[in-house]
Amino acid sequence: MFQSTRVAADGIEVSTGDAVIDIVVPVYNEEHVLAQSIGRLRSYLAGGFPFPWRITVVDNGSTDRTWDVADGLARAHPDVHAIHLDRKGRGFALRTAWTASPAPVLVYMDVDLSTALDALLPLVAPLVTGHSDLACGSRLAASSVVARGPKRELISRSYNLILRGVFATRFRDAQCGFKAVRADVAQALLPEIVDDTWFFDTELLLLAEHNGLRVHEVPVDWVDDPDTRVHVTQTALDDLKGVARLARSFATGGGKVDLGRARRQALDDDFGRRLVPFAAIGTVSTLVSVVLFLLLRGPIGAVAANAVAVTATFLGNTWANRHWTLGGRVAGRHWRGAVGLYAGSLALTSAALVVVGLLGGQLPAQLAALAVTWATATVARLLLVRSWARRETEDEAAAGLSLEEAA
Repeated sequence: MFQSTRVAADGIEVSTGDAVIDIVVPVYNEEHVLAQSIGRLRSYLAGGFPFPWRITVVDNGSTDRTWDVADGLARAHPDVHAIHLDRKGRGFALRTAWTASPAPVLVYMDVDLSTALDALLPLVAPLVTGHSDLACGSRLAASSVVARGPKRELISRSYNLILRGVFATRFRDAQCGFKAVRADVAQALLPEIVDDTWFFDTELLLLAEHNGLRVHEVPVDWVDDPDTRVHVTQTALDDLKGVARLARSFATGGGKVDLGRARRQALDDDFGRRLVPFAAIGTVSTLVSVVLFLLLRGPIGAVAANAVAVTATFLGNTWANRHWTLGGRVAGRHWRGAVGLYAGSLALTSAALVVVGLLGGQLPAQLAALAVTWATATVARLLLVRSWARRETEDEAAAGLSLEEAA
């Protein structure tokens, strides 16, 4: 029997007999490899893994003898549990097993054990100690050792590049079948996850980062399984639909989760740290604007060229500051302030150029006028971004206070 455990603020308190780690292995039509893979996993864990563990095999809709094998393993080994589901879907299997598990740290790995098991302890240790909230294996880290075909490598890198471009993710590999999450965090995030298939774990990671949780990434040694059940093309298309859905949700203020006691303590705004990416983004935006103005000034005139330059950099600048200066955690309602700033900047710079033109000024005078007005707009943008950061910190502090009062 597995005794109850509780998650302390500084880590997980473990009593003798507790299952600290529950390793969930979803399977679909894997009768030919299931017994061998679970046997290999049990041998590894029994050989000195430092935390009490159990293995949960979830058969989600197999049409072969997979359930008979899983049930036989559970009957033969008290440290193996088996769950049978009539529905397919990796996400559904993980949701079901994680929701029912008594363990404070929940792991997921593929049945083919493509990931070398030596990465398991580095995966779960930061969660057991309380340092991190989620952990994921990465085949795209510089020190990872990976053997797979060029098609899957290209698709994987392209997909994760899209995630970094759209969400400014800090993790590098969303799809590696090797992840772990603290149970208290899982219970908060699972009700908000819509997808029950292959996009499930990407959605888990994106929601976690969007809500300020700490994701620990582990480089892995990984060998591609040529007998995979994944339909790569269809899965990629479904994943892109999931990306679009979450992007819309985050942009309109969605995706906020009540983390309860799993929420990290809100800190005062670190202005110095935020100023560095703000300055870098501003520098790039200014250079792009200057180039566009110089290229278009002759064909369409100074005022129109400035309008194109200011408009072209507005969306990119606002998006970049939300994701890199503020960590992507500002609500979509703050776009209204950005639009107001854009309109004011456009009016100010256009008026300055009109005055220069009436006074007979040429390119040097126009650039000087733009420098002054763009600098003014930059200061206003800095104040706006700083107000966003303060609002976010105040909201997090208020949420934490409310939870303490409720307790």
